[in-house]
Amino acid sequence: MEGTGLRKATMPGDPHAEYSGLLNAEQEHLTRLERQHRTLGNVQLLLAGAAITLAVVALSVRSVSLLWILVPGSAFVSLSVIHARVAGALRTCSRVVQFCEAGLARLENRWAGRAESGEQFLDAAHPYARDLDVFGRGSLFELLCTARTGAGEATLAQWLLEPASPQTVKARQAAVAELRNRLDLRKDLAILGEDVRSGVKPEALAAWGDSEVVLQPGFARMVAYGFPVLWLASIGVALALGIVLPCLAISMVTFSVWSAFRRRATEIASHAEQACEHLALLAGVLERLGREPFSAPMLVELQTGLKTGWLAASRSIRQLSKLIDRVESRHHMFLRVIDPFLLRTLRMAFSLEAWRRRHGHDIRGWLSSVGTIEALTALAGYAYEHPADVFPELIEDTPCFDAEGFAHPLIPERHAVRNDLRLDRNSQLVIISGPNMAGKSTFVRAVGINAVLAQCGAPVRARRLHLSPLQVTASICVLDSLQGGISRFYAEILRLKLIADLVTGPLPVLFLMDELLQGTNSHDRRVGAEAVVQNLVRQGAVGLVTTHDMALTQIADGLGSSAANYHFEDRLENGRLIFDYRLSPGIVRTSNAVELMRSVGFKI
Repeated sequence: MEGTGLRKATMPGDPHAEYSGLLNAEQEHLTRLERQHRTLGNVQLLLAGAAITLAVVALSVRSVSLLWILVPGSAFVSLSVIHARVAGALRTCSRVVQFCEAGLARLENRWAGRAESGEQFLDAAHPYARDLDVFGRGSLFELLCTARTGAGEATLAQWLLEPASPQTVKARQAAVAELRNRLDLRKDLAILGEDVRSGVKPEALAAWGDSEVVLQPGFARMVAYGFPVLWLASIGVALALGIVLPCLAISMVTFSVWSAFRRRATEIASHAEQACEHLALLAGVLERLGREPFSAPMLVELQTGLKTGWLAASRSIRQLSKLIDRVESRHHMFLRVIDPFLLRTLRMAFSLEAWRRRHGHDIRGWLSSVGTIEALTALAGYAYEHPADVFPELIEDTPCFDAEGFAHPLIPERHAVRNDLRLDRNSQLVIISGPNMAGKSTFVRAVGINAVLAQCGAPVRARRLHLSPLQVTASICVLDSLQGGISRFYAEILRLKLIADLVTGPLPVLFLMDELLQGTNSHDRRVGAEAVVQNLVRQGAVGLVTTHDMALTQIADGLGSSAANYHFEDRLENGRLIFDYRLSPGIVRTSNAVELMRSVGFKI
């Protein structure tokens, strides 16, 4: 396969300067709106007071007409409309300020714990999600995710958990490159509606759309719409002419219809209420995405998927949103009392079923399109905020991870130390030795997380990365289980078995192992580690193993040219340990455990 041809997208301006400029402008606008909001509120209070005063005067002095109340009353109503508009603009401006502040927080490394962590997507049995900090506080997902809907969050999570094919990655890269500089689009999506991340439930909404229609149009629908009219007319006749019998008869028939359909109508309404929450936000996202001009093939195809015939998805969802608002109003006590005669719930059930019959099976496709575009927009935001990051080049020569000047994307650029690494069929194993805190674990995680980003369609933290399709696996953050009765060592060998099983899968395995088998004695550790690593290498896997145990560095001797030893080291200067975090050939010759113990006060 040819390389993707995508290296660096068009370089945007300075993200920090653009966020800061927009933030300053919006804060000034916010101050003006707050002043207008207070002024209008005070004026309305004065007008209300004036109206009350005029009413009192008019009732006390016969020569003063009550019609004078219309003057402050009319002004009050007019100002109420203006006040509502200002309040709406104030909410929108506040959300723009929050959008800019969130962007600056990411650029200034103040973002951890402020956004969606994605912990609901974490599966402890996944080959790398926990080990590479894909989800959780301060995770890759939290850094990337700007999605406004559950569909967008779920799609981004899926992309981070499953490597895409080279063709799909190439299409995503082109889409991300186009979206990269569209700050206005990302801002518009961020300010839609309130912050309702727990709102739209994509799977529940799609399942509701796909479920079987219960109420079919026919005579029952005619009755549901006709009998309330007859009932109201009969009440009018009874009041005007004193003829009560028709009213009683129609009331009994209408009540019988309500009794016959009450259970089905109530179930239809309740299921719709549960599945269709916060649809106004989804409609707003659909509408905004539908207006954006796209040229990347993936984006054009997705935008086309947001239309059904002549009726755009946004209009259809907005219709459903208004219908759900009416359904929710049925809980009002007065409406519940008269519902057996107005058949309001039954009519709404027929309307829900009619909408579902027309558009229900389109919902899953709409949500998929929205989720995909939102995930692409999230990756584009990351690309915009990290203009020095590059798109990886995907190659067919498997297995391969060839990186120049790469670093961990969760470490601020000013603190990151870049290294080089090449793993391929001729250099399958790198054993990394080194003292505590020298950077071994961070290096291993940097390899994995950049491979995840690359196969997701995002830029990577590197000057260059050539990558073949790889199944990333890791044994880094292995936890024991007190309740499950599993020791750390047993948990680790279960993880190693998972990695060994994945070697027989469709993709070459990239294995990342930190302090391999440290939970057992030195002899068993050497024998077990050598067996695990040699088996993986023989089956075509490539990867890294870190260790403090110098005995494990001898594993490379038995694998010839396909394995090599590298190390990180430290040095002692003026009583302080200094780390340079540079990967160097060979086996480490220093240790620092005793010095670290002394540094915290141990007498050794």
